[in-house]
Amino acid sequence: MDPELIGDCVHCGFCLPTCPTYVLWGEEMDSPRGRIHLMGQHVEGTPLTPEMAGHFDACLGCMACVTACPSGVRYDRLIEQTRAEVERVHRRPLQDRALRALVFRLFPYPRRLRAMRLPLRLTAGVRRRLAPRLGRISPALAAMAELAPPVPARVRLPHRVRPVGPRRATVGMLTGCVQGAFFPQVNAATARVLAMEGCEVVIPPAQGCCGALSLHSGRQEQAGRLADRTMAAFERAGVDTVVVNAAGCGSTMKEYGDLLGPERAGAVRVVDLSEYLAELGPVARRHPLPLTVAYHDACHLAHAQGIRAQPRALLSAVPGLRLVEIAESSICCGSAGTYNLLQPEAARDLGDRKAERVLATGADLLVSANPGCTLQITSAVRRRGMDPIPVAHVAQVLDASLRGLDRAW
Repeated sequence: MDPELIGDCVHCGFCLPTCPTYVLWGEEMDSPRGRIHLMGQHVEGTPLTPEMAGHFDACLGCMACVTACPSGVRYDRLIEQTRAEVERVHRRPLQDRALRALVFRLFPYPRRLRAMRLPLRLTAGVRRRLAPRLGRISPALAAMAELAPPVPARVRLPHRVRPVGPRRATVGMLTGCVQGAFFPQVNAATARVLAMEGCEVVIPPAQGCCGALSLHSGRQEQAGRLADRTMAAFERAGVDTVVVNAAGCGSTMKEYGDLLGPERAGAVRVVDLSEYLAELGPVARRHPLPLTVAYHDACHLAHAQGIRAQPRALLSAVPGLRLVEIAESSICCGSAGTYNLLQPEAARDLGDRKAERVLATGADLLVSANPGCTLQITSAVRRRGMDPIPVAHVAQVLDASLRGLDRAW
């Protein structure tokens, strides 16, 4: 933990109303400035107690406090350093260790996730019925049962997608772990949209997990290995720009300088899909989509990357589409990478809060830019016993408009 970064906090309290856990519980030690105070105590020699670790674990890492802070405190750096310290020195209970071992031996490995598709498809109905009983045994297992989505047909992407019309650019595309295994249609839509806007899209088959889930949970060694492999795949592919359609992945890859060194990370530019399309400018014709759309700000897009206007501009440019805002849009939905598995009670409360705000918009469609958010909000709406609002990615909406379809989700 960097004492200088800790010292930047003046404890003004501007972060308090933006922090999801402080909003839920009103506890000072579960606010950013409270956690920074605990970090300072540890740096000054106070042992890292289970209670301290609990307050750090309860943080979603949503970075809303970074947006709100007038002093420019790098809470994002501090919480990553702190979680790495927790993993080094804190001995968790056996059940917690077993759960974390399962999560981090499964989710960062796309092949293992794909191997789960058939069991999930076969047990879908059973999982839904057992979820309430599982909650009494293990909230984490119940969360896994609730969150697992219907398994779509597998989509096989070519290694290279040719542009439609004159080539304007060549880009690499990250397929991701959860995105690739459970939302392959989003990747397919992303490749089509880029191609229709004149991009040649390179999709290296050897790419793996970007390391985001591991890094955000303090597992820096694992994150470094995964980041190195991902970067190597795009280096071999010969691309200097990589387009990412998952907010958490994009924010991590933009910080690869901390994991791999600035020279290595600087060899490839990482951009979010909305960010890149806004820079590139449209050439393909948009067909009308008569929809009312609510756009959900994924935390690692809005707060970590500062990308808010671009997806809204892309959606608003679709003829016939009406964009509406969600109340408390800056408050996290509770997904936060693996948070809804490791902290299921808090995540459930935040998911229910977000679902209520989303449904209050009366929108026909919810648009998100992160697979974890999609899973979290869909699960929360289902718990309310209401007709589920369809959820799509920005890429799928643009894909439908460019191809003249009523929908592509």
